[in-house]
Amino acid sequence: HTEGDDALRLDQTPAGVESWPVDVYGDLNQAVRDTDAVMCLRLQLERQQAGLLPDLAEYSRRFCLTERHLELTHPGVKVLHPGPMNRGLEISNDVADDPRSLVLDQVASGVATRMAVLYLLATRNDGGC
Repeated sequence: HTEGDDALRLDQTPAGVESWPVDVYGDLNQAVRDTDAVMCLRLQLERQQAGLLPDLAEYSRRFCLTERHLELTHPGVKVLHPGPMNRGLEISNDVADDPRSLVLDQVASGVATRMAVLYLLATRNDGGC
């Protein structure tokens, strides 16, 4: 379901999301409240030529993860982001560099994980593709 008066426009969410077992928030304060982990997503600026987000300053004001948001989470919250980060747009510098941020570990592990999956797929002998 969709939470908050300032909810995302439905035309920017996947079709059928109402039937998924997830909550959709348009208010980052509500979304992070009482969480153990916060996963940021990378805003692909190179794809914004289509004008999906006509005002990046407004996007940052509404959705940039800041220390103020982390104060609403559970103590010991972990911050994740797939990288590369658009600092100041998706995640503030202080949060990106915070000890609770696992972003650098996540990015480093991502390479090894992809290599392992490719190796397993390339060497499997069960007749799969």
